Amino acid sequence: MTKQRNIILKPIGVIHNDVEDSRDASFDWSPVISNIELDERYTLYTHGIDQHSHLLILFWMDRPEKKQLQPLVYPRGDKSLGKAGLFATRSPHRPNPVGLKLAELIEVHGNVLIVKGLDALNNTPVIDIKPYLPGYDSPI
Repeated sequence: MTKQRNIILKPIGVIHNDVEDSRDASFDWSPVISNIELDERYTLYTHGIDQHSHLLILFWMDRPEKKQLQPLVYPRGDKSLGKAGLFATRSPHRPNPVGLKLAELIEVHGNVLIVKGLDALNNTPVIDIKPYLPGYDSPI
């Protein structure tokens, strides 16, 4: 492997919702409404985003309980499934705690995007947003 480089990420905004603490894997995030408040300098970056029904939100999971990383974990905490490699799961306990979620876009108000189903805690930093393109993002 080549020499690793440090990467510096700067949040582009923050997620606001009513979910303040970590939830277990069975929590249903589908009805949760979140406001993604982007830094005002990114307001024009959202031009045309309302033409998309869903967005891919990348965020930094800055508050999962800090645990020593394990190469094998139980998917969704379900011991009946047997262990899988960390990269074969959606565990928040990762070398780089980047979250990725497909969320439904409800409304756009300038630098605020209102989405549904985003599985991120209140005040979570957003690192990027991409439109969901069914023909491009779907493997079928």
